[in-house]
Amino acid sequence: MQLYSINAGLFKLDGGAMFGVVPKKIWNKLVPADENNLCTWAMRCMLAVGNGKVVLIDCGMGDKQDAKFFGHYEPHGDFSIEASLKQLGMVPGDVTDVFLTHLHFDHCGGAVKRTDKGKLIPAYENARYWSNERQWNWANNPNAREKASFLTENFVPLQQHGVLHFIEEHEELFPGFSTMWTYGHTEAMMLPVIKYNGSKVVYCADLLPSHAHIPLPYVMGYDVRPLITIKEKESFLKEACDKKYFLFFEHDSQYECCSLEKTDKGIRPKNFYQLSELPVNALF
Repeated sequence: MQLYSINAGLFKLDGGAMFGVVPKKIWNKLVPADENNLCTWAMRCMLAVGNGKVVLIDCGMGDKQDAKFFGHYEPHGDFSIEASLKQLGMVPGDVTDVFLTHLHFDHCGGAVKRTDKGKLIPAYENARYWSNERQWNWANNPNAREKASFLTENFVPLQQHGVLHFIEEHEELFPGFSTMWTYGHTEAMMLPVIKYNGSKVVYCADLLPSHAHIPLPYVMGYDVRPLITIKEKESFLKEACDKKYFLFFEHDSQYECCSLEKTDKGIRPKNFYQLSELPVNALF
């Protein structure tokens, strides 16, 4: 598959919520906050093209919410998925599959659009949408901690229109496109693991929202099981470093990808790359 970075815009979230127990004096050096303690984050999707498939991984927050909702997150930036697709000579109708890592609004809001008559329909009319049953049930029966992140108008219409499909854990979606499931951030979040240029690229979703979240204690306040997140990060980072995976960051406003290395402080970023600049790694 060929991989392309698809920018769905920027938005803001509270820095303290994004870094949990880590003091602002430390994280503010990595991701500076504005006067309201808000940090700027990307909504960076990925397009995987090959084997007769055009797969969009996550799709930003969309544009169908009201002004009050968007006022909390200040979406900005002259970016859109449609514009990114246009640069590749594509339109939304070319997308064959939309893979949703999980159903929080900033990852799946763009999956559904509102017509001029107010009807909610799939935004990618020719696509099959992928989630899993555990995350689906979790999102439809939300706990108080996550309730504000699960907006049913973002995903229930997919089932109503018959385009939603579930994948099983350890199942390969397509040849060269497998998934890694995690349970710290939310129930059964899926990280795509894609064979590419002789290595593997991992779409980190909210396990590692940015390069600044690589140190183990840097866990978001949004995570429902933060101690599980730490264990998942530790295991994943060891595997990724040993096997020379490249990490692709969904929310990092500075960097798209990085490689890893072991240091006396633990595993840390080694080199940063644009997705289009990843080196060939003859491991397969």
